[in-house]
Amino acid sequence: FVAELYGVDDARKERKVNNLLRMFTLTEKADSLIQGYSHGMRQKIGIAAALIHDPKVLFLDEPTIGLDPKSARMVKDILRELVNRGSTVFMSTHVLEIAEKMCDEVGIVNHGTLIASGSIETLRKSEQGDSLEDIFLELTGGPEYQDVMRYLED
Repeated sequence: FVAELYGVDDARKERKVNNLLRMFTLTEKADSLIQGYSHGMRQKIGIAAALIHDPKVLFLDEPTIGLDPKSARMVKDILRELVNRGSTVFMSTHVLEIAEKMCDEVGIVNHGTLIASGSIETLRKSEQGDSLEDIFLELTGGPEYQDVMRYLED
């Protein structure tokens, strides 16, 4: 259905659908309704649907949430390969380690406002943090973060 929405031709559609179903271990569920699926299974279907037409630009919100480690790794590998082939992937995530490992450029948003952006290396230099998590907390931490840091220093 989704392939038809994107205008994927029939020959390519069948090949792409079969490859994505196999890749996400969904082949035996191909003819089932998704209403009883787990969050992780629905997440896989959503990502497969987003990939069916080989997008040049892809927007994903928390693409690894709800996935088992094997599926999460596969999604990260797929996204990296899309980028290597010239696609642009925009990804929102609260898992900063994933953003740090996967993203060429990041933006830090606090209460709906973009407060920093750039490569991880640029942010490390400008914010004096070792990790994206450190940088994020330095920029957004507020008094609670400072209290924790003071407690840990005592």
